[in-house]
Amino acid sequence: MSGETNPGLRRDAIGLREVLFQSITAMAPAAAVAASIPSGAAFAGGSLPLSVLVALVACLFTATCVAELARELPAAGSVATYAAQGLHPAVGFLVGWGYVFVEALVPPLLLLQLGFTTAGTLHEEWSGYPENLWWPWALAGAAVIAVAGYAGVRASARFGTVLGVFEIVVLLVFALWLIGRAGSANTLTVFGTSHTAAGYSGVSGVFAGSVYTVLAFAGFEAAAPLAEETRDPRRTMHRAVLGAALAIGLFYVLTTYAMTVFYGPDRFSGFGASGKASWEGVARASFGLFWVLVFLAVVNSTIANANACANVSTRTAYALARIRVLPRLLATLHPRHRSPVAGIVVQTVIAVGAVLGLGFGYDPVTAFLLLATVIVTVVIGVYIVVNLACAGYFLRRGRPALKPVRHLVFPLLGIVAFVPALLTAAGLPAFDFVTGLTAPVSYAGPVVGAWMAAGVVVLLVLLRRHPDRIAETARVHLDEPAPSPARQNGAVQP
Repeated sequence: MSGETNPGLRRDAIGLREVLFQSITAMAPAAAVAASIPSGAAFAGGSLPLSVLVALVACLFTATCVAELARELPAAGSVATYAAQGLHPAVGFLVGWGYVFVEALVPPLLLLQLGFTTAGTLHEEWSGYPENLWWPWALAGAAVIAVAGYAGVRASARFGTVLGVFEIVVLLVFALWLIGRAGSANTLTVFGTSHTAAGYSGVSGVFAGSVYTVLAFAGFEAAAPLAEETRDPRRTMHRAVLGAALAIGLFYVLTTYAMTVFYGPDRFSGFGASGKASWEGVARASFGLFWVLVFLAVVNSTIANANACANVSTRTAYALARIRVLPRLLATLHPRHRSPVAGIVVQTVIAVGAVLGLGFGYDPVTAFLLLATVIVTVVIGVYIVVNLACAGYFLRRGRPALKPVRHLVFPLLGIVAFVPALLTAAGLPAFDFVTGLTAPVSYAGPVVGAWMAAGVVVLLVLLRRHPDRIAETARVHLDEPAPSPARQNGAVQP
């Protein structure tokens, strides 16, 4: 390992295909279909497809804003840079603070799923295998991700591409088979509110379910932190972010609809992430040996997602460390692979600590739900700020650059669409349609509040002692021969 921090991340290392699958695998299609989305069934019941559709609409509005900003500001800082340029550098710091935190928690979330999914499956096949022996599989996944990240962005992104194609094909084939088998049970009523779970009637159940469907979408923006390592980043980032959100969003709608109508909307509130009432359980009972492919797709997806989000967290941490608002150590790059090797070590330690601490402190499924709720709370907050940043950035650029629908209406609609899920995840029943969550999942709000309060304290200290470092969060770190359009048209100067 070397302390060298220049010449920076490897330029022109990857193209559209790898960047697109960086976002796709960060959304973890198979893992989300098998675990994140079914977690919402306890609230939305057989109306879960409507929860997915609500999340898709909200995320498409936000994806449009992220894509617009990614085209203008291709930087490893991604959402932190967007907020700094569109609103204020202090806001950019807080967004980066929250985003690094949440993206560092996604790998342990997926490693927990890898652990309990693999252990549960082995126990089903061989009863002598202990169902609670989940942790060796989680640790093995952590090792794979660390090695992929160490090898550099090209190896890591191509690894994610291969994994992503496999899981999507398997789940699509299975979903189409389920729809065919459902026959006359196919119904559009699952896109209404008549099938919500007991105690969560109407739209309150749909919005509570959408907390976990939003988690399934989280990651469509994950291409953005790879901007400095991508060929033609302005064009590539725009296409990758929008393409991933739309394509995988439609994939979620189709697969959730397929399982809901096959299993039965009125008993879908008992559907979950493991056991007979799960994707793997249904595949095992109804599709012969094809269940093995479904199982492999889910395992594959957990590793691919954890790998993609480790890329995001280490690149965002690198962007903030090189301007010294995070410890300079996190800007350390490997001399040959140009990977942020110190950040990868820190990410691995956090992942292993969270997996073992929460997994043994509660149980792996409960730990999964708690981490999922923490992640959703921060991610939705970040998305809302990015929507505001989009409007602010293009308003500052002036009328010639401003497209009212794309830069004002879409951000507003994105904010409105996310508010119910944010209030639910944060445990703030501000409206009648917001339903409170139960402990320990309800601890997510205080955990996020404490982390962001710590961020405010750090921000105040830096503003007092090193205000120039906070100002640097607005800088787009691309070594280009000409200034970016943003600086040519009067955006915030770094």
